[in-house]
Amino acid sequence: MVLNYIWIAFFVIAFVIAVVRLIVFGDFEVFPAIMSSTFDTAKTAFEISLGLTGVLSLWMGIMKIGEKGGVVHVLARWLSPVFRRLFPDIPEGHPVVGNIFMNIAANMLGLDNAATPLGLKAMEGLQALNPRKDTASNAMIMFLVLNTSGLTIIPVSIMVYRAQQGAANPTDVFIPILLATFFSTLAGIIVTALFQRINLLNRTLLLGLGGVSLAVAGIIWGFASLDSVMMNRVGITSANVLLFTIIIAFILAGLRKKINVYEAFIEGAKTGFETAVRIIPYLVAILVAIGVFRASGAMDALIDGTTWLVARTGYDAQWVGALPTALMKPLSGSGARGLMVDAMTTYGADSFVGRLSCIFQGSTDTTFYILAVYFGSVGIRYTRHAVAAGLLADLAGVISAIGICYLFFG
Repeated sequence: MVLNYIWIAFFVIAFVIAVVRLIVFGDFEVFPAIMSSTFDTAKTAFEISLGLTGVLSLWMGIMKIGEKGGVVHVLARWLSPVFRRLFPDIPEGHPVVGNIFMNIAANMLGLDNAATPLGLKAMEGLQALNPRKDTASNAMIMFLVLNTSGLTIIPVSIMVYRAQQGAANPTDVFIPILLATFFSTLAGIIVTALFQRINLLNRTLLLGLGGVSLAVAGIIWGFASLDSVMMNRVGITSANVLLFTIIIAFILAGLRKKINVYEAFIEGAKTGFETAVRIIPYLVAILVAIGVFRASGAMDALIDGTTWLVARTGYDAQWVGALPTALMKPLSGSGARGLMVDAMTTYGADSFVGRLSCIFQGSTDTTFYILAVYFGSVGIRYTRHAVAAGLLADLAGVISAIGICYLFFG
């Protein structure tokens, strides 16, 4: 229901602003630009779904091998103490816990192509446990928030973009991004737990979150001791080595269980193809709304208004130049990526705005895209508090990103 109102608001706000631009300012190009955007973004939505078909088929096939080979059950057993507290509605030892863990691990390594099919597989498992098939369950919402908070350990792509834009030290945003995304994830867990009345003050969760915090600190220390070239090399190599190791481990597990690995892969791959087709209308709906909102000038008006308000308070307003990336990130990952590159091109890769835009890009994930794809793949219509919890996690990421950027580069 919330997504319905937001979707309508995009179009209504865009229409009002376009009418004002036409009548008051005589801008005869605004409506052609909006209509062009609708066709372009609808085409983009289809191309994204088409592009996902191969990746989804591959990873759904690999996941099916892992499921039949018993790997998912092993992961579920290892993680059940912590996940039982965060996901109290999931039965103990259920294989969906392993799927959730693998999706989160892929996100942490920046493996977007692997994370999406793994996440869709996890969402299918959660839907099987959901008693109300058109309404998001508590477990689904917690899983969605863990995705939208965007916990990333190795932001390889952002460092590559910074190198391409001529940054003197492309990796100088690594630690700020890691800190900002950690705060975003922590805030998302806390907010969702409050909505769902989950007690976070128990020994298991405190030890689990504390262990993760120590692991993050260790990773920060390890990477901070490397130079920029070696950091990129180690990050890219370790991520891909781990990814291929997972594939081999699943195949070997299947052989150990004496299953037909090839047939298991084909079975899972068919599901991936069907899923890619099923999400097309949801992607078209959300991306067209975003495109109309941008083409109408609503985004520019929002930024200009924010700059004016900040200037009136007397506070430093240089961070506002990076705000488009933060505002676009919950809506569109590719749009936010384009705005990040534009900020570095306009202000300089080593400028405050250029660095902050990179931290914004890495601190959260595409909330509405993830919501549309994940919930759309299983036919969820009523999202309950998913949007509110996801956006509050995004807000925590944005606020922490601004503070951390001033701390490191202000």
